[in-house]
Amino acid sequence: MANPISSLFKLVLGLVLIALPVYLVLEVGFFRPWGIAALDLIKGGIVLFVIFIGLVFLLLGFSDLKG
Repeated sequence: MANPISSLFKLVLGLVLIALPVYLVLEVGFFRPWGIAALDLIKGGIVLFVIFIGLVFLLLGFSDLKG
C-alpha cells in the first residue's frame, strides 16, 4: 500500500507542474510568445496524430482484405 504522504506529495507536485507553466504563459508577458509557439506545435501535432491514425486504419483495412 502506498504511503499517503508520498501520494499527497505526488499530487501536489503534479498540480504545481501543471499550474505554473499555465500561469506563466497566460499572466507573464515575457513567456507569451513561448505559449503561442507551444500551442502551434500542439495543433500541428494533433493534425499529424490524426493522419497517422488514418494510416493505421488504412493498413488494417488492407490487411483484412488480404486475409
